Amino acid sequence: MSKWTKVCQLDDIIPGTGVCALVNGKQIALFRPRANKEIFAIDNMDPFAKANVLSRGLICEHEQQLWVASPLKKQRFNLQDGRCLENQAVTITAYKTKVTGDSIEVAA
Repeated sequence: MSKWTKVCQLDDIIPGTGVCALVNGKQIALFRPRANKEIFAIDNMDPFAKANVLSRGLICEHEQQLWVASPLKKQRFNLQDGRCLENQAVTITAYKTKVTGDSIEVAA
């Protein structure tokens, strides 16, 4: 069973960007695509580049779904389920998030 961990305040993430947080010893990329309380969390590790860089990627939309493009090799990962658009065999972990008051929490 996952436990909820408070990682930061909603205002710590500028809309349209991502940040990295250390949750239970693991780097997790948090994204706030819009100026609302919608937050996504995925592994920060780019499985192609083997580097913790996804939090610095660009948020994009494809077929009405939100993705992040890796800043290194440009593969796109779905913010909701972690699947890779360019390589169906590759998936990274996506985490549940919630905003309680102004605090962002991640289940990891």
